[in-house]
Amino acid sequence: MNAIVECVPNISEGRDTDLIGTIVDAARIDGCSILSVEPDADYNRTVITLAG
Repeated sequence: MNAIVECVPNISEGRDTDLIGTIVDAARIDGCSILSVEPDADYNRTVITLAG
């Protein structure tokens, strides 16, 4: 049986879409799926959900 790990990091950036994209792109590796990216400009936070 293969294990699947889910990770939900919160980063302290919710406005700079280029920086958010760079961080998300760094997680795009074989075996890892980006499930969601939810930036919040009001709180300047982004929640990224990934699994693999």
